[in-house]
Amino acid sequence: MSKTLRLILGDQLNGQHPWFESTDKSVSYLMMEVRQETDYVNHHIQKVVGFFLAMRNFAEELRSKGHQVLYFKLDDPKNQQDFSMQIHSLIKEEGFTRFEYLLPDEYRLDQQLRTLAKSLEINTEAVDTAHFLTSREFLKDFFEGKKTYLMETFYREMRKKYDILMEGKQPITGQWNYDQDNRQALKDKKLLRKAKLHPKRVTDMVEILEKSGVKTIGTIDPENFTWPVSREESLEVLEYFCENLLPNFGSYQDALTTWDPFLFHSRLSFSLNTKMISPLEVVQKVEEYWKENQDRISISQVEGFIRQIIGWREYMRGIYWAKMPDFAQLNFFGNERKLPDWFWTGKTKMNCLSQSIKQSLDYAYAHHIQRLMVTGNFSLLAGIHPDEVDAWYLGIYIDAIEWVEITNTRGMSQFADGGIVGTKPYVSSANYIKKQGNYCDHCAYSHKEKVGKNACPFNSLYWHFYARNRELLEKNPRIGMMYRTLDKMGNKQEILDQAEDYLNRLEEL
Repeated sequence: MSKTLRLILGDQLNGQHPWFESTDKSVSYLMMEVRQETDYVNHHIQKVVGFFLAMRNFAEELRSKGHQVLYFKLDDPKNQQDFSMQIHSLIKEEGFTRFEYLLPDEYRLDQQLRTLAKSLEINTEAVDTAHFLTSREFLKDFFEGKKTYLMETFYREMRKKYDILMEGKQPITGQWNYDQDNRQALKDKKLLRKAKLHPKRVTDMVEILEKSGVKTIGTIDPENFTWPVSREESLEVLEYFCENLLPNFGSYQDALTTWDPFLFHSRLSFSLNTKMISPLEVVQKVEEYWKENQDRISISQVEGFIRQIIGWREYMRGIYWAKMPDFAQLNFFGNERKLPDWFWTGKTKMNCLSQSIKQSLDYAYAHHIQRLMVTGNFSLLAGIHPDEVDAWYLGIYIDAIEWVEITNTRGMSQFADGGIVGTKPYVSSANYIKKQGNYCDHCAYSHKEKVGKNACPFNSLYWHFYARNRELLEKNPRIGMMYRTLDKMGNKQEILDQAEDYLNRLEEL
């Protein structure tokens, strides 16, 4: 008798996949909570809890529809805590004659399952996850022969391909991109709307992690875990976003404020990255909602959101599969410093970093400008090794899976790829952070000062970054002006000395 074992990973919770269109008693679906995945990096406790809860909900959903599910919880005595070992044992013990798996999104798992499949003496097959808008190879083929993969070009192709915000072959308003309208600081607290939360008790799950010795970072309230962990909850978050947050999303997506951790952001990234919902249904829902509510929602709010999903998200995945595994070793500037210890506590006198890090530890979340222009900006200016930055980002955020994390950190944020993702490094002085919100208010440092004991570290480190990397950056056409400005500074050496002092005592900042 033919018996098939199908593996479902924790980020493959796609109930709309063709696998589940019909039930078959000869097919068993395997899901596992394994130390292999909890331990390869030090994860935020909310991330581990979120994944395991979502997996358990998905398993129950499959069972309710008549599918056979083999589910190994973390503390199950029969759990071997490793995909390959468990699958080998199950095939032998249960007499499976065929093994199938969905293509993983992480290179390390792709290699592991390829090796596993070759070692099995039964027929095996890898199947697409039916989630993304492009294949793994699309971006590489699309930019064949190009050194730089320009996101805007890719984004426009996606808009055309899926007829999103289009009128024929042209953008619906005649304009492709409203990025210039999406950089406002939030000055009116009354505009804020609370995020859509799904509070639930997770005491048992937290106890299992503690008893199992799983090491985590960050905090969790076991009586009030609020992330969506099912397709139903994810769709509710999407609906709430459209009705309450979309009208102001675009304008304030780059805002930095102490008033609210989520602002107008959707909180859908975890749902998307676990595949509980699909990118196409999200953007189609947002576009449809905008068309029905154009009297109160401008195109710039909608385009900014859609660009993040069918632009950046798909683009970053394409970069990942085009450039891995070499991408994970790139270190264009040769940075070698370790992250300061306060990246795990938030105990720094720099208010912008303290706010962003403490929020990340409390919620397993920060929006893209907090990640890019606060923690990422500082890490690059301070010359932190990309491995250190990658591990921190991969561990601390609930939506961080390597395919989307490493391309954003080692690529966009740290410019460790030398310009594959971005055309110049994303660095700034304190002026940018001040302009985007209220982080500079009540800070121990002055955003106006470049030198002196109260001078904001971002200011001198900014110029030190350009000075020490001159040979690598001076010929970049988007940067030349910075060197002309640097050379004209009357107190140039004083600024560089100030930066050296800060670099020698990063733990004290």
